[in-house]
Amino acid sequence: MPLLQIFNPVKIICRNISKRQFIWYNEGIQYPGFKYYPRYPDFEDPPYEPTKLFRVEVIKPLKGAPYWEKHILKEFKLDGKKNSYVIVKNIPENNQRLWKIKHMIKITPITFPDGFPKEDDITYLQENGELKIIKKVNSVHENKLEISDNFRSDVKRLDGDTLRRQSRLKWLSGWDSP
Repeated sequence: MPLLQIFNPVKIICRNISKRQFIWYNEGIQYPGFKYYPRYPDFEDPPYEPTKLFRVEVIKPLKGAPYWEKHILKEFKLDGKKNSYVIVKNIPENNQRLWKIKHMIKITPITFPDGFPKEDDITYLQENGELKIIKKVNSVHENKLEISDNFRSDVKRLDGDTLRRQSRLKWLSGWDSP
């Protein structure tokens, strides 16, 4: 058998490489910006109230990061200092910029367990994202403070030193004597 009959260069064996096309009409759930295809057909989103604010903290150094990521961090006023964080609104524009630098930051949603603060409230933001309201001293407490100050400055009050002296005298002279 001649060699040309076994190997014929005219016959080219080629696999049919093509892109598989799946057509899923009306199967996904359309969200703003993407489409989600659930595993089960009776899938329902659990009720979720999105937070209004995020606490954003840098967890990686800026050294070696591309200029566009550094620029986004500068816009948020995060210059890579340790233990620095900013509070960012939960709006689509900010979420889009945060998505580009998600590998460099830690995002914590801010919750309000004591309710929303008012203008004159003093607040403290914890690392876990809870915004605590520090209670102010009101007039009732000021009255109590005034009463306790009067008690401490009263001459007739029985403090520890006076009680020890009187008890020692009673012990030495007996309980029946005046």
